[in-house]
Amino acid sequence: MGVLSEKIVADIKALLSRYPSKQAVTLPALHMVQDELRCVPLEAIREIADLLDLAPSEVHDTMSFYGIFRDEQHKLGKTRLWVCRGLACAIRGGEDTLATLCDKLHVKPGGTTPDGQITVEFAECIGVCEGAPAVLIDDRGRPDVTPDKVDGLLAELRR
Repeated sequence: MGVLSEKIVADIKALLSRYPSKQAVTLPALHMVQDELRCVPLEAIREIADLLDLAPSEVHDTMSFYGIFRDEQHKLGKTRLWVCRGLACAIRGGEDTLATLCDKLHVKPGGTTPDGQITVEFAECIGVCEGAPAVLIDDRGRPDVTPDKVDGLLAELRR
């Protein structure tokens, strides 16, 4: 039995007709795996490669090119919290928000809390410039997250 669920395998196969080549399905397949498993295990790389008729090294190359994928030793927490460091957010205190989050969660940027609940990362821009400083909670933008609002945000995320 592999690490990919039947649903992920079916979803990957369903994408094949929507892309110009099997190789083009690599990136969405990696996203599907990470969304479900909170990382992309080595065995998943092999299984994706088999499904797409690629060498595992080709799948791994795609995974390692992007800084968003995690291996088994660095699993994502239940919630992924991106803090924006783009120009607008930097000017309005984004670095202070990042520092406050890391301090309160006792992690460094890129780290996950010991309970596996929250991973804190930074991004150069999350596209919520009008609400700087902003964060991205999984796939949802949250504007105006200043250091004084961090406690409320963390309480909300831990519910």
